[in-house]
Amino acid sequence: MISKRLLIGTFVCLFCLLLSAQQRVKIVVKDAFVPDKVETLTGYVGEKITASYNHRILAQDIDKLVEPFANKVEDHLWQSEFWGKWMNSAVLAYRYKPSNQLLDNMRTAVDKLIATQDKNGYIGNYAPEYHLHEWDIWGRKYCILGLLDYYGITKEKKALVAACREADFLMAELKAKNTSIVSMGNHRGMAASSVLKPICYLYRYTGNKKYLDFALQIVREWETSDGPQLISKADIPVGKRFPRPDYDNWYKWQQGQKAYEMMSCYEGLLELYRLTGNVTYFSAVEKTWQSIMDTEINITGSGSAMESWFGGKQVQYMPIKHYQETCVTATWIKLSRQLLMLTGNSKYADAIEQSLYNALLGAMKSDGSDWAKYTPLSGQRLQGSEQCGMGLNCCTASGPRGLFIIPQTAVMQSIKGAVINLYIPGTYTLQSPKGQEIIITQQGDYPQTGTVRIAFKVKQTEEFTLSLRIPAWSKDTKVTLNGNDVVPAHNGSYLQINRKWSDGDHVELVLDMRAQLHFMGENPQYLAITRGPVVLTRDARLSGADVQAIITPDVDKNGNLDLIPVANRNPNIWMMFKACFYPESYKEEEPEPIEVELCDYASAGNATSSFPFFKVWMPQLYNPRGN
Repeated sequence: MISKRLLIGTFVCLFCLLLSAQQRVKIVVKDAFVPDKVETLTGYVGEKITASYNHRILAQDIDKLVEPFANKVEDHLWQSEFWGKWMNSAVLAYRYKPSNQLLDNMRTAVDKLIATQDKNGYIGNYAPEYHLHEWDIWGRKYCILGLLDYYGITKEKKALVAACREADFLMAELKAKNTSIVSMGNHRGMAASSVLKPICYLYRYTGNKKYLDFALQIVREWETSDGPQLISKADIPVGKRFPRPDYDNWYKWQQGQKAYEMMSCYEGLLELYRLTGNVTYFSAVEKTWQSIMDTEINITGSGSAMESWFGGKQVQYMPIKHYQETCVTATWIKLSRQLLMLTGNSKYADAIEQSLYNALLGAMKSDGSDWAKYTPLSGQRLQGSEQCGMGLNCCTASGPRGLFIIPQTAVMQSIKGAVINLYIPGTYTLQSPKGQEIIITQQGDYPQTGTVRIAFKVKQTEEFTLSLRIPAWSKDTKVTLNGNDVVPAHNGSYLQINRKWSDGDHVELVLDMRAQLHFMGENPQYLAITRGPVVLTRDARLSGADVQAIITPDVDKNGNLDLIPVANRNPNIWMMFKACFYPESYKEEEPEPIEVELCDYASAGNATSSFPFFKVWMPQLYNPRGN
């Protein structure tokens, strides 16, 4: 019966596509910021993107990704997520740097995947008797997402039709088995119901109301007793929404704090908000994002342990098991970007920058070929396990998804003009409010230094607004326009400069790169140091003191620590600084300060042939006499 209904449904779907090709559903809520048109990033971030493009995206074995779909023998593993994750990254990479080689690889991947689709429309790796269980729907989600990503850049109908058939069969199976999607799979249905995002995309692409109805049904099921209650529990800290499961059920349905899957659902809820304008949806995401920031996100811009939220921000200085999963880091960046686009609030760009320069790039192997599964704040960066016999793991597949949205995040445009979110050197092309092309060039070596020069190229003088993000950490920012001072810049907001812009105009920012000291814990107290958006870290390869030695910063009367740049001696280390610290001493008199070297967190412990120890949070001596 399912096959007959699906066959009729497929004909209807094809007929609708032929009648209303390119149909656009009216978006109820429009984004405040939208991506620019073209960008070319240089400097450190540009080099890392190029490395990932060449050594991870282009190097992927397509046949290895497709093989599980042809076999269809699985009963519990998640091989089916890897094709969609790679396609998502590849499409983002292609938008950044179009190439015939990458387009051919993507077309081959789509053709080979569609060739595995059965007569019912199923694309997956599970045997029929195990459909809908474990990670089956999660994998179908990534297939639909990948097909729609490909359709978005090529407009090849075969990808859209295959995605429709996959979704239609999922809806038919759920109906035939009279089961709710939240009762299927793992983590209180969050893994399965994260299919909400591509279902919303299907409605946008086809205009077929059945997809909107299914999306709304998913959200209603969230709020049932079996569901994750992602809306009604939005006021509850994410690590406390459900009882903590026991050891045997940590990765099972009972786990309601699973970080990656939870944020994936909220990404879909934002897409549904765009379609419906239901502010309850947006409010739930906004509250949850703030909860994650307040209770989970650590100094490097990520969090979670054993892949779940646990209130980790307050204990981040401790050794934590399986800390900071890269899937979580990438999804946190993606969720923050969605909220940035919708609201234009600079706090989301601050969060993206913090994650980019620390947790995300810290998870990436120096040549871009691999990504760490977990990235602790002390210890070693050890290699993650292969998963599902696929030659990679979920985080190797997720890392590039966070990295390749950065080019379309750095510079955006609004109805008022240009928006600069990230000060990454490069060239950015966007459209002015009157439709003319604007070319913005960012120069400098930020964040190695705090000076950024922004130059404009326009054919005709035009009035528009330039919005410059002033990071929350930059307490004293100086901005000049064509060499003249402009109004004071307030940190944690956008400085908006409205004027008639002419070819050759330039803006210069000098951001506050003084060291900031962060203290946590009591008896002992722990210290971490940041400089701009970058977390500074001790590393066993650096000079000055053993990484385990207890040292206390030598600060001036105002509590400032002087950081001095050090010429780089190691190709695997991006930034190095030295500062004076007092070593632990057993002499009666105070010891003389010594110079200790620090490096950026992304480089700490990140070596090609060894696993050097590193440390972000430094324990401080407890002194019963006080300071």
